[in-house]
Amino acid sequence: MTTTTAHIREHHSFLAAPEKRLLIWIAHRLPPGINSDHLTLLALGAMFLAGGAFAAARLEPLTLWLVVLALALNWFGDSLDGTLARVRRVERPRYGFYVDHVLDIVGTTALMGGLAVSGYMTPVIAIATLAAYLLVSAEVFLSTAAQGVFRMSFLRFGPTELRIALAIGAVALFGDPRVDLGAFGQPRLFDVGGAVASAGMLAALAYAVGRNTAALAQLEPRR
Repeated sequence: MTTTTAHIREHHSFLAAPEKRLLIWIAHRLPPGINSDHLTLLALGAMFLAGGAFAAARLEPLTLWLVVLALALNWFGDSLDGTLARVRRVERPRYGFYVDHVLDIVGTTALMGGLAVSGYMTPVIAIATLAAYLLVSAEVFLSTAAQGVFRMSFLRFGPTELRIALAIGAVALFGDPRVDLGAFGQPRLFDVGGAVASAGMLAALAYAVGRNTAALAQLEPRR
């Protein structure tokens, strides 16, 4: 049975290199009493905060600033938990891989749930975006198990870039929450963003399935 005990991490996003240096610098300076589990729980709590802030923005738009703060906290916890374990040489590969990513799924579901009831995103598009995310996540996990390579980015776009885009979108809602598409009307900004994100994730899924299926077929040719 293949496991993810010694999988290789591939991260080639725009910010991957400077982000890695920053995370290592922070990890060396964190108090000994803080461990990776604390950071993972911080990341999860931050996603619930972001989802709740989006939901509350229906009544009080100022809570959108909480979304930005929550995304920053999520980046801190989610990006740093594994780095801290590696810096301290206390890695638990299977535990870390499982716990980190199952909580990512829970947190993202909470985030999209908040968006679905916020009034800034049509619930159907929120659900479609979440479904696309879950499909891509499932493929990444299966690919990691089958090939031993965990790919964290697509077309130089990774989790950090997605958080930045989401934070910019949240701030943009203070202006006009709709975009002018001419003959196509004025849909909600987050509906357009969700549709584009869903299409991008489905394209990434199709590409990854084709690439990985071909690679595995070469490794295990038909007899």
